Amino acid sequence: MADQKAPQMQATLGLTGLTSNAMALIAPGAFLWLTFFIQATTGVAGQPSTAPAMWAGIFAALLLCLATAVAYAEISKLYPGTGSSYYYAEQALLSKDKAFKYARVAKFVVGWGSHLYYWVYPGVMVGVTGVFVGYVVGFFYPSFISGANPGPVFMGLVAIVFSFFVAWIAAKGAGASTAVNIAINVVQISALIVFSVLALGYRVSHPTGSTGPTAFQYDTQTLSTYTYQFATDKTGATVRDASGTPQPLLDSAGKPVPYVITYPDKDASGNMLTHTSAVSVVVPHNLNWMFIQATVAILILVGFESVTSMGGEAKNPTKHIPIAVIASLLIQGLVCYLIEYFCANYFLNSGYTMQSAASSAAPIGDMMIIVGDWLLGPGHGKYFMFAEAITVFLALIGTTLSCMNTGARVTYAMGKDDEAPEHFGILHAESLSPRKAIWTLAVISAVIGVIAVSLVFADASAPTDATIAALPHGIFSSFGYSTHDKMAALPNSLLAITLTSNFGTFILYALSCFLCIVAFHKRPDHSFLKHTLIPGFGLIANLVCMGFYVAGPFFNLGTKMEPLTALGIAGVWGLYGAVYFLRSSKAKGKAVLLETKNVTT
Repeated sequence: MADQKAPQMQATLGLTGLTSNAMALIAPGAFLWLTFFIQATTGVAGQPSTAPAMWAGIFAALLLCLATAVAYAEISKLYPGTGSSYYYAEQALLSKDKAFKYARVAKFVVGWGSHLYYWVYPGVMVGVTGVFVGYVVGFFYPSFISGANPGPVFMGLVAIVFSFFVAWIAAKGAGASTAVNIAINVVQISALIVFSVLALGYRVSHPTGSTGPTAFQYDTQTLSTYTYQFATDKTGATVRDASGTPQPLLDSAGKPVPYVITYPDKDASGNMLTHTSAVSVVVPHNLNWMFIQATVAILILVGFESVTSMGGEAKNPTKHIPIAVIASLLIQGLVCYLIEYFCANYFLNSGYTMQSAASSAAPIGDMMIIVGDWLLGPGHGKYFMFAEAITVFLALIGTTLSCMNTGARVTYAMGKDDEAPEHFGILHAESLSPRKAIWTLAVISAVIGVIAVSLVFADASAPTDATIAALPHGIFSSFGYSTHDKMAALPNSLLAITLTSNFGTFILYALSCFLCIVAFHKRPDHSFLKHTLIPGFGLIANLVCMGFYVAGPFFNLGTKMEPLTALGIAGVWGLYGAVYFLRSSKAKGKAVLLETKNVTT
């Protein structure tokens, strides 16, 4: 047990601060940019992707999260405190006359399982930050690094630096983190609204058959727009000059053939190209595809529960935390995400298809260049993209910071309970933050981030041999790329790490829904709707999504290597946790099953 005279957390956060911290983790401005590429490539290599169901998958994941959010909101009214579901598990079982003996086992299982989410998720964020920075740097310095395919070494170095930078902010305490997150929320929501309006406007103003000065064809190699059709050789490859600029197709008079915008549904292989109508964006197309997309989309919606770990820093936790949980998800998920993903998907056209998005490190950055050229004039879209990129970077700071704070506080709660190494349960005397847990998480995040970017262009996103050959030579650009066939045979490391985090999320959310049912069972204030039906739906929905991880690869649904890799990591983590728990209990003389209702603090 940690010394009771040690520094204690102070209640300084009101409703605005709590909601802002949760909103920062959900961060729609960042995730639209970051995960569109992952979602565009989700599927089985060599088969059509599940991208047509992207919006429907997000909506399905949103319903799952709303049910889970209700469970978190309700149980937080009963047990305000630091530790989130880890704390709830103990209190819920201690409140029962027969099940109390399993309280210690339950809280350890929940706490240990939540680390698969809270410790891996920041690593995903620092990894995608490496990809993001690589894209921006490659845009401005194409001779140094390719923006479409940045070098793994460069991205890994960015991930390391970013991880420790965010940890430095987190170590300063909840007050500093909250101030940063409030500012970031305002900036990123404003920026995504601007992009969404422009993307929608571009589609509406360019019906099928449009030509002229703003009917653009985008080239992912030069990261530029062109108003003419590209000339191709006998193999179908684009003809380029010495600088890599695509050459125009010439008509009989020797003039460039103007580009004509169309909205084709699929290519010859069945791969999605564009949505032919607004309705096509929102319909599931295929229920299996919708569930596959939902297993990825969960990454962009998680975070609403993060404020439940800040009960010790909330002024009125029983009133404000439940509101913050629901409000953050409704604002960011129901409003921001559904609008921006609709606009981004509806924007797709023959000049920039879903297949273009699947071959780029930053599809949303490409789209911003196109709409920027439309708004500001050809060649000026890069300035709009860069301005939006700055807001995305700020949002990345916010979401990584919020998750790092949450993960560190769960680890702190376990350390304080002597269920994890005791030094994790000590607060810094000045900042009143769990600094040891924060810096440990920084190291873990840096390592996971480096792993995530090591094979980010493998499996379905493997570049062609011609693309690899065209990369600038050097350790920061071409090192780590082999051949298309070799890279296509390997799992996509970023997707595998993302699915690992998501698997941890499904475990945690399913257990939290179950805990809500247990906590309110036979209580006089029990509501069938809020305490049985809604959390019951959340429990089943989370289990169904987890089932797709297990069954999907065997039924040729979705990608294969990445979910199996994620399952393997989760299995090793669970096995290690079981061994650690039993050995630790024996060494400390702690009973696995409680004999009395002793509450640990």
